[in-house]
Amino acid sequence: MNLLLLGIGLVAGVLSGLFGIGGGVVIVPALLFLAGMAPATATGTSLAALLLPVGALGAWEYYRQGQLDLRAVLLLALGLFLGAWLGARFAQELSAVQLRRAFALFLALVAVRVWYG
Repeated sequence: MNLLLLGIGLVAGVLSGLFGIGGGVVIVPALLFLAGMAPATATGTSLAALLLPVGALGAWEYYRQGQLDLRAVLLLALGLFLGAWLGARFAQELSAVQLRRAFALFLALVAVRVWYG
């Protein structure tokens, strides 16, 4: 199980560095389907893993290359700070099935938008 979790983190880290994705698109589905976690546990575990270390080295490299907007970072971080709390509170009100279906709908909408956008 430890190697599985390390592997999930490694794949999510690479994809995060490449595309800016990781938690919701990679880690949560992997924890659901590979590690057998419940939806709320997978989401909470993903959020906790992403707290500090996830983007530090990747963001530093983008910063070094002049490809990082610090003003946008601060505003996004504030939104993420408040939004994660609101989302976590809302998620506690949903059943595991409702949460899984809402997540699947979200991913499908993103996929359609990326495909046709």
